[in-house]
Amino acid sequence: MSSSSLPPLPAERPAAHLVDAEIWWRDQCEWLKAQGYLLRPRFRPGWKPSWTGLGEFGVSYEDAKILLRPAVIDAVRVSDGEQVILKKIKISEHPFEEDLTRYLGSGPLASEPHNHCITLLDVLHPPDDPDLVILVLPLLLPFYKLAFMTIGEAVDFMQQMFEGIKFLHDHLIAHRDCMSLNIMVDPKPLYPNMFHPADPERSRDWKGKARHHSRTTHPTKYIIIDFGISRRYRPEDMPALEPPIMSADRTVPENLKDELCNPFPTDIYLIANVIREHFLDVYQGFDFISPLVADMMQDDAEKRPTIDVVVARFDKTVGNLSKWKLRSRLKKHIEWSVAGLFRSGAHLIRTASYMLKGLDPIPTLKLKA
Repeated sequence: MSSSSLPPLPAERPAAHLVDAEIWWRDQCEWLKAQGYLLRPRFRPGWKPSWTGLGEFGVSYEDAKILLRPAVIDAVRVSDGEQVILKKIKISEHPFEEDLTRYLGSGPLASEPHNHCITLLDVLHPPDDPDLVILVLPLLLPFYKLAFMTIGEAVDFMQQMFEGIKFLHDHLIAHRDCMSLNIMVDPKPLYPNMFHPADPERSRDWKGKARHHSRTTHPTKYIIIDFGISRRYRPEDMPALEPPIMSADRTVPENLKDELCNPFPTDIYLIANVIREHFLDVYQGFDFISPLVADMMQDDAEKRPTIDVVVARFDKTVGNLSKWKLRSRLKKHIEWSVAGLFRSGAHLIRTASYMLKGLDPIPTLKLKA
């Protein structure tokens, strides 16, 4: 084939050009560096695509990873190399988010063991816009990005989330948006060398795959994030009544009505829907939690159990489960028989190893002998 008959090189992918949100961060790059935070090469002044002229789409290049959420970007803390997240907040749109994040994520409450809210590391004030504030937060991982392997690992997640919602409600805080995208996991116990923030499957230096441990061998903490539409109440405000507000979960019954509602039962519905979507609808073996989830998702918000009742019922239910049940493999409702056979074999080997090491089937919940 002659050179004249070769197919044309593919055009540069859109990632070769910064979009408006990325341009804003690029323009803050030097100021952020002076504050002690370094952005990735893509978001630094003078950046040019590393794949320019190679005729490739750039998918495999680190600097081809575009910003997925305009208000959120990853960075490195210069003082110690720690990976962090910078979140830009428009104060006029979310006037309570900074104060709530500070209240829950710093000071005395931050060290409370039952607090599952994100830690606040720093607050930055861009010099050119008094309506903006930037929260510096730890780099976390969406809880569903790393596979759950056993019933016990899933129970650990549920237990921690109920504990986290109870902590919020005990302090008269309604999250109002505790859906899947706002629940994360602390990756440090799981990833010995962390991962690249643009792709959790890649190593931090982008040279290979990110190694990780299992949730059973390296217990970790689940974290509730994003308090943009959350509210904190005074005792005299209770029971709270608010106009409905549309969360990212569009199925909340009371949010579809034009009448005042109590936001605390909304949290009960939202966290139950997370459990339904990621566990009950996907895997077998969760019949033990189905009645509780159904009660938590009743259309009539006043009939839903309070978080105290949820915790009590959950603890009683889990206390009746055998260790073998908790160690059992998560098996999808639809699974190819051959693949299931291989997974079951690998699971038996893993389980034997865990038992020899004396590991609990619920990673962070110690069982009574």
